[in-house]
Amino acid sequence: MPLEAGLLEILACPACHSPLDDRSAADSPELVCTGKDCGLAYPVRDGIPVLLVDEARRPA
Repeated sequence: MPLEAGLLEILACPACHSPLDDRSAADSPELVCTGKDCGLAYPVRDGIPVLLVDEARRPA
């Protein structure tokens, strides 16, 4: 279930404040930080982004 475009425009990575890339159409929906030094992936649960650094997946 993709996020609304207007919502995605105002969301930012809580760690570095970079824009987020919506990958919520995948098997494990998430928002991925586009920052070059960050790259954290935040889960989307029941259509709600969980923008907590402690919940984010670190880049591989």
